[in-house]
Amino acid sequence: MTSPSRSGRPRASSRETLAEAACELFLEQGYESTSVLDITTRAGVSRSSFFNYFASKADILWATFDERLEAVLTALADTADPRGVLVALAADFEPDTLALGITQATAMGISDELERERAVRQGRLAQSIAARLRAGGADGLFADVGGASLSGALFAAIWRWAQDGAGRTDLRPILERALRAVAATSPELRAPG
Repeated sequence: MTSPSRSGRPRASSRETLAEAACELFLEQGYESTSVLDITTRAGVSRSSFFNYFASKADILWATFDERLEAVLTALADTADPRGVLVALAADFEPDTLALGITQATAMGISDELERERAVRQGRLAQSIAARLRAGGADGLFADVGGASLSGALFAAIWRWAQDGAGRTDLRPILERALRAVAATSPELRAPG
């Protein structure tokens, strides 16, 4: 729990302070030119504090999303409805460093890094969905294509949501539209019931 500052508002956590400092620096001098030392100096914390929260600079952009992704991967093991798990992820999705990175990728110089990191996470989610579909009786090819399609729908929706002005609209209706697109091309992937 954070302690109140003199103005009566809670101080931001070191994690939030680091993320804010990093995003400012990425915008000012670019991702590649920004070191962990630059970030910790701007944030007023030690280098070891940085590594208490993040494994790398890239993790700053993805930290909140990664927490949600871990919850999704866990939930997928216990459900027959991967679509429902994805829709649940979209609930209360708030603008964060990832949304800022998506919209400011060119200015921050992170376009390639963002795409690489997106591909890793999208592939990981696709594999988990495919495993869930196989466990539900789907054959291997269908499960792999279904996993890739549903994972692709989620990431396409997040990118669209950020580009349309994250915070001005909810992610859920955009994700539901993306999932309808998957269902239109693959009726077997429609929601159960």
